[in-house]
Amino acid sequence: MTLSKGFRNLGHEGLRLFFVVSAFHLALWPLFWVVVQGFDLPFESDIPASIWHAHEMLVGGFGAALIGFITTAVPEWTDTPTLRNRPLYVLLGLWAVARCVGLLAWDNMIGLAAVADLAWMLTLIVYLTALSRQRRTDRLLGFLFWLGSLAFCEAGARFYMLVDNLERLQTFTQALGFVFLGLLAIALGRITVPVTNLVLDPSEKTSPFRPHPGRLNLAAGLVWVAMVCELLGTSESVRGFLWIAAGAGYMDRLAESFVGRAFFRAEIVVLWAASLLTGIGLLLLGASYLGTNIASISGLHVATMGGAGFGIIAVFTTAGLLHTDHTFPFPAVIWLVMICLLISVGLRVGPDLGLFSHPFHAPYALASIIWSTTFAIWLGRFLPILTGNPNDAQ
Repeated sequence: MTLSKGFRNLGHEGLRLFFVVSAFHLALWPLFWVVVQGFDLPFESDIPASIWHAHEMLVGGFGAALIGFITTAVPEWTDTPTLRNRPLYVLLGLWAVARCVGLLAWDNMIGLAAVADLAWMLTLIVYLTALSRQRRTDRLLGFLFWLGSLAFCEAGARFYMLVDNLERLQTFTQALGFVFLGLLAIALGRITVPVTNLVLDPSEKTSPFRPHPGRLNLAAGLVWVAMVCELLGTSESVRGFLWIAAGAGYMDRLAESFVGRAFFRAEIVVLWAASLLTGIGLLLLGASYLGTNIASISGLHVATMGGAGFGIIAVFTTAGLLHTDHTFPFPAVIWLVMICLLISVGLRVGPDLGLFSHPFHAPYALASIIWSTTFAIWLGRFLPILTGNPNDAQ
């Protein structure tokens, strides 16, 4: 298979194209910002580079993963034709326009970036709405709700970028992270059941794992309530207890992973780690509002970098295998991916929590390098799979 043919195969399905794009973005952006640019960006002026960084990691890296997930999973759930080639490349083009602006911190082009990002978000909303009406199903309403919340928070963030209101911009940028945690919660609810059952019974003749129905939307709902209070600017004590409740909602999900010896399978551990780190991060965030010495940014990084990071690896690997005519177990290298991800999170938040000083006296450099290595390793293993002949995966 030629290289050009391999990359043409990426347009066969959303996960092939956007999981690769997301992994590249997540691998390269921190290196560019921290190691190459030294926490600066080429055209940075009124908006701090740290806010550009947060926005681009969320809407850029996590956003591409979301596009790939939605355009792959939704056709499967609704038994409708999969989007291929041109629609996917249109979404990619919109996503890429905004990423170019973010890479340069090009303040004069914020309006263009806003239009591009909101266009792909609204396209996904229209797409899900059309399929919901066509199939007369309410199974997509949770994702529609959170996609609407994502578009709202993105519109708010871009507006405050344009008017140079940094305080509100930071609030809405953080809210984008909370939206992705809400999306993570409902995605975990969707994939935990089939993944666990496939681990427990590879023949798929039985369904030994049945989740507690109360866990399906509890964490997501608590995140949404706390996020709304953040946007409304309620008291810190109220927000603190709400984030502790949201963290507890994620910690409650850990019980779904206790399935006997199968818990020690990578397919289960990665889902467990996603809930664990998100829960810990939100508990730390809540504690930061209640008079402790914990910085809120530490909790945010544990939840988004750690919890959402593990969630993305889980989705990337599970869908990357099952949609390309492969099956479980996960490749052994995924253990290395998870270890690198956990180390990078520890290196990022450890100095802020006073646990140790920055290695080599270079703030966050080693954390960024290992984070990038995490996704580089995943790409090295899965790029040949995702660029493979789609006809072999029928």
